[in-house]
Amino acid sequence: MTDWYVARTHAASEAKAVENLIRQGYEVYLPSCRRWRKHARRREIVQRPLFPSYLFVTFDIGYARWRSIFSTVGVASLICNASLPTRVPKGVVEAIRDAEKAGYFDYTNVVARLKAGDPVRVARGPFADLVGRLQSAVSGDRVRVLLEILGRQAPIELALSEVEAV
Repeated sequence: MTDWYVARTHAASEAKAVENLIRQGYEVYLPSCRRWRKHARRREIVQRPLFPSYLFVTFDIGYARWRSIFSTVGVASLICNASLPTRVPKGVVEAIRDAEKAGYFDYTNVVARLKAGDPVRVARGPFADLVGRLQSAVSGDRVRVLLEILGRQAPIELALSEVEAV
């Protein structure tokens, strides 16, 4: 019976590890998310691993030659308990896959998933880590958030990339 296990990869080697594990005949799942990236005064949407340096691999521990995973290019190790790989609980990988298909890991448009009154957290900037309520969308890439500052509600206009759903 096949189960899912977690493999840790070398830094930024997830794609290389996936390619080499598939070549060996393993089923591999690398959940990803869409994010904004700023570089050289440009903003672009990029696909990034949801869990950097980690991926899921499935095999039957009783029959598969799973120790070959340790010597796979791109893979640093399997998450183990003592000398055996630790199984991911049933349903976890399927739930992550369903959430990814539903767009929960698309961080490029927070406002599309939120409505006025929903709690949001400021991720960057001078108000970082403060939690407030989404008031409205101002434009395509700006939102207005009500934050409690010095004991009163203050409407703050922020860039969309600075806000995360709570």
